[in-house]
Amino acid sequence: MTDTLKWIGSGLLVMAGLAGFYFFADYSVLLRVIGLLLASGAAIAIAVQTERGHQLWEFMRESRTEVRKVVWPTVKETQQTTLLVVGLVALVAVIMWFLDTILAALMRLLLQQGG
Repeated sequence: MTDTLKWIGSGLLVMAGLAGFYFFADYSVLLRVIGLLLASGAAIAIAVQTERGHQLWEFMRESRTEVRKVVWPTVKETQQTTLLVVGLVALVAVIMWFLDTILAALMRLLLQQGG
């Protein structure tokens, strides 16, 4: 029950921040953005206190740890892979154009003889 109240409060804070952002349209955009960020930060702080929020926070921390373990390709590997993909896409496009041309000619031939 308390988690539900926390989620409701968190949602209300976000809605209040958005409403305030548009309600105070005559004020500086910087001040309105700061207010919106503060309301959003408070909403996130409340949401993290729930069971699901805590699980999500742990998942994000574990994901960050896993991303650090990834061995990213070098620039040269990335360029080679990109060129290979572009080349294969061009090859498939030419093959499909060729097949389309043949099928279109075949259809023209069949439709002319039938009429």
